[in-house]
Amino acid sequence: MYPDNLKYTRTHEWIRIEGDVGTVGITDFAVEKLTDLVYIELPSKGEKLTQGSSFGIVESVKAVSDLNSPVSGEVIAVHEELSQKIDLINKDPYGEGWMIKVKIENPEELNGLGDYKEYGQWVREK
Repeated sequence: MYPDNLKYTRTHEWIRIEGDVGTVGITDFAVEKLTDLVYIELPSKGEKLTQGSSFGIVESVKAVSDLNSPVSGEVIAVHEELSQKIDLINKDPYGEGWMIKVKIENPEELNGLGDYKEYGQWVREK
């Protein structure tokens, strides 16, 4: 149900690890709960993030939600196109809907994230 090559947060963000870089986005569960997305605010390249801290917001017709960083590190890429094409998140949350890329500062933090089975369990507990 959820991609098995990602790590997940309890706040519905995912991270794909490639070496010391993590690509971050939100899960399809989060997209479904938020429904029609209308606005996104992402950090600037070079910004430092702390695990669990907000790196931006996503706004839907229902609510405004914080986006929380799964890891600490420096933002090395921002998917700028999302501000004009926010529907990419709805269509492909695990691919074209990615939000930021982070140079991971502390790989140990990944141990606190869930795999796809754990995330599925967290979602069922909601």
